[in-house]
Amino acid sequence: MIDFVRGKVAFRESEYAVIDVHGVGYRVFCPNPYALSHKEDEDVTLYIHYHVREDAHLLFGFPTREEQSLFRLLLDVTGIGPKVALGILAGGGRPENVINAISQENVAFLTKLPGIGKKTAQRIILDLKDKLSHVSGSIVLETSIHLGASAGSSVMEGGKAWSEAKEALMALGYTETETDKTWAQIKLKVSDSDSVDVLMKLALQALYTM
Repeated sequence: MIDFVRGKVAFRESEYAVIDVHGVGYRVFCPNPYALSHKEDEDVTLYIHYHVREDAHLLFGFPTREEQSLFRLLLDVTGIGPKVALGILAGGGRPENVINAISQENVAFLTKLPGIGKKTAQRIILDLKDKLSHVSGSIVLETSIHLGASAGSSVMEGGKAWSEAKEALMALGYTETETDKTWAQIKLKVSDSDSVDVLMKLALQALYTM
């Protein structure tokens, strides 16, 4: 069983990143591969859910154990598989957004997520509303720490960061027109020091209110 992988990002696609761990490349499906550091001198750590099926062994990875726990809770819901659960975390922007939607029985928010219809949204709420207390506080804390660290570091200038964030959004299926409208909404809220991760989260929040 693989609990976590730590290494450098060798390659990124819209759904997964390849993590180079001492010369071995692990393909890890994660909510937003483009938010992972691509610096040659910087390692990333992803906490793994190891999924076995008849035709494949798949790795799903998350930057915190709390997100890993939330992913596994989603898998407990009938009709939710790994790809749909990953889409929920990716589309939700921040893990606490998903938790709040479930806790507040916000069906409208959940049905905007990829692969989620009204019946599935209601099932998620019914199955998980009373099971989130042990992860929700930790997720809020971990996300705050993570965002603070990202904003405090000089990852890249605003223009380049938005270029990568826009590329990631379009890989998720949004059009160039939609991403440009989103940038118009969020550009006054960001600074030159904001990372791709921060811009992605702001953009996804804006897209869900458009």
